[in-house]
This record gives sequence, structure tokens and C-alpha cells, in this order.
Amino acid sequence: MADTAVLASTAPAVGGKSRPGDAALVARLDALDLPRGGFSAAARADAVARLEAMGLPGARDEYWRYTDPAPFNAPVPEALAYTARESSLFGEIDRLKLVFVDGRFDAAASDELAGEGIEIQTLAAADAAGDHWAADLYGKLEAAGQKPVKRPFAVLNTLAATDGALIRVTGKVSRPVHILYRRDAQDADVTVHHVVRLEEGAELTLLETGGIGARSNVAMEVEVGREARFHHIASKRADDAKVGIGHVFARVGEGALFKSFTLAVNGSMMRNEGVIEIAGNDAVAHIAAAVLGDGSEGRFHHDDTVFITHAAERCESRQVYKKVLKNGAHGIFQGKILVKPGAQKTDGYQISQGLLLDEGSQFLAKPELEIYADDVKCSHGSTTGALDETAMFYLRSRGVPKEQAVVLLVLSFLADALEEIEDDRLRGDILGRLDEWLTSRAAA
Repeated sequence: MADTAVLASTAPAVGGKSRPGDAALVARLDALDLPRGGFSAAARADAVARLEAMGLPGARDEYWRYTDPAPFNAPVPEALAYTARESSLFGEIDRLKLVFVDGRFDAAASDELAGEGIEIQTLAAADAAGDHWAADLYGKLEAAGQKPVKRPFAVLNTLAATDGALIRVTGKVSRPVHILYRRDAQDADVTVHHVVRLEEGAELTLLETGGIGARSNVAMEVEVGREARFHHIASKRADDAKVGIGHVFARVGEGALFKSFTLAVNGSMMRNEGVIEIAGNDAVAHIAAAVLGDGSEGRFHHDDTVFITHAAERCESRQVYKKVLKNGAHGIFQGKILVKPGAQKTDGYQISQGLLLDEGSQFLAKPELEIYADDVKCSHGSTTGALDETAMFYLRSRGVPKEQAVVLLVLSFLADALEEIEDDRLRGDILGRLDEWLTSRAAA
């Protein structure tokens, strides 16, 4: 049994004797080798208490009704086969590269952690050193994001994360920071926690790509300061069997911009949670995803759960989710816009759409609006359907082969989500990857 005590004088004990009534949680905690000491010790001790109070989710929990949490609750992950290869996405773009292998920072494979207008340190190194600016944020946005919906696996991440990137941005960073995940072990169980702070007027583009583990739990806390701009693009590794859950917790300040886009292509079971608080007036928050799943290569289940809170005036939010599913693949979307009292002139928009390429696939959506202000413009919509037969006939009648016509129509369907990527170079790389994947499977 791993030693699961957190090294802090006030830290509660965890393990088999601390919560005898919750065997699943006890087993989950006992399997962990928790970090000790450092600036994060208080946040980890608080996470222990919060996790023991809420417990792990079950299949009957409202926000887990479409996704079975059992693979995330299991003490250890199933060993899953994978192909060890380097991600080529964004490889031709000048960027600052941070490499994590099975959740641990690999300095030899990474670029120097330095750049104009940016400070970078790893969680493991900062914890070993003691005091750090990230102490003001680590676990704080995650804890705030537990209301009104409990997110136990995010709490588990704060408690158990072994490494991550701590990024403080003070200026306009000219090249993207690229977090690249690599996987060595078939049974790699990875827990990574990133903290990003953008000071007033700062700007950063953050990329995430690569195969992270047989099971992964990734959390990112982002504070976007006044008039700052944050662009986030994540690409989930294609064609590898894996179970993963990701969390983005963001607080967006006055006049600031937050944008996050995720590309997900195959996998086994993935859940992404976005929890965004628009805290300052005249702020903008957009979150989007393009998802492609092919069940012929193994189970495909992809769940996006989003909660955006408007807590200030004259703010804008967008949720744009597009999922293309075939051969029995399953896609889930749960999205909510909450407009608090006093958040006047809110402009909130949410769209979720599933494109089913056969009768065996399924798209389930649960859109929600909760509004406590009277001068707002909010809307949501959700549709599920097949390829447009009229558009298909038009293309075929003009000599376009069926397989190519399918690719063109799918790319057109995904266009709204892709438009959320402002950088033309990055959008071009994503489009090229989508075209390649779709073309290779169009006839299947």
C-alpha cells in the first residue's frame, strides 16, 4: 500500500482508517503515492477534506448520468496498448516546448524554461523549493468551481498531482507554449496540474498535444487578468486506447479574453469539463470542440460538460460543440449558462450538434440556461442528424467521389468550432489533421 499521508502538520490522514464507509474512495486513495510538502501542502490538505466529504461519483449522480465513472473510480487503470510515436501537430510552428513523460517533466526533451514576458517552472520543482506565486491559485479556482456542481475528480487532481507547468505571463508572448505529453508505460496513471496566470494586458497561446497515459486526470487553472488575452488549443491523441478526464477552471477579468478549443479524435473514454467564471465587466469567454469518433477501432465515448457563470456586466460567452460519430460511437454534451443577478447586458450563446454517420451511433445533449438578470440575450440549441442528402447529391452530381464528398461535408459541419481558433497557422494545422483522418476513414 502506498504511503498516502500529506506532509503538513494540519493535514488530515487518508487511507483505509479515515473513511471506512466509502470503500471505493479508500481504495482509490490507498493506491496513490501523494506528493509531500511544499507550497501546495495546504491546498492538498484542504482537498483531502473536501474529497472525503463529497466522495467519488456514482452512475446515478446527475452530471454522470450519461458517463459511467467506474473507470475513473478504479484504484488502478487497465493496461492499454498504445503506439509510441511523436505527435507531429504544430511541429512546424516556432514554439516553446515543455515535455511530460508519463506525467513527469522531462527537462532533456524540453526547451529552456525562459522567454520574454513569461516565467515558467514545474510544479514538482516549485514544491521542492517552497514559496511560489502559484500558492495563491493552486486549488483555489478548482475549489471555487465546485459550486453548485461537485467535481470530485478535480479535487482528486489537486490532491494527487505529481507535476505540471506553472506559467506566469507578464507581457505579450510572441510564440506559443506547447505542452507535449508522451507515454512510456502501458499502465501509466497520470495526474497533472497546470496553473496559468496572465497579468494585466498580457497575452499567451498555450498548446497541448500528445498521448498522456492509459488513464489521465489533467487540470488547468487559469486566471486571466484585466485586458489580458488567453488562447488555449488542445489536441487529444488519436488512435490510442485510453481513459481520460480533463478540467479547465478559468476566471476572466475585466475586458479580458479567454478562448479554449479542443480537438478530440478517437480514444476510448474521455470526459472534458470546462468551468468558467466571467468575473469582470466587458469580458469574453469562448469554449469549443471538434470531436470525431469511430467505434470500429474500439469503444468511443466522449463527454463534454461545460458550466459558464456570468457574474459581471456586458460580457459575452460562446459554447460551440460539434461531434461526428460513426460505427457505434457515443458523444455527450452537457452545457450550462448561469447569469447571476446584476449581470446585465449578458450575451450568452450555446450550440451543440451531433452528426451521425450511421444508425448505431448516439449523441446525447443536455443544454441549460439559468438567468437571474432581466436585460440579457441568451440562447441555446442542439441538433442531431445525418449528412445532408441534398448537399451530398449536389456534390456527387458534379463529379465529386462519395468519399471526398463525405470529407467536405464533415469539414463544413465542423467549421463553426474551428473558427474559434484565431491563429491561421494553428487552424491550418488542425484542418490538415482532420482532413487526413477523415480521408483515411471515409470509405469505412
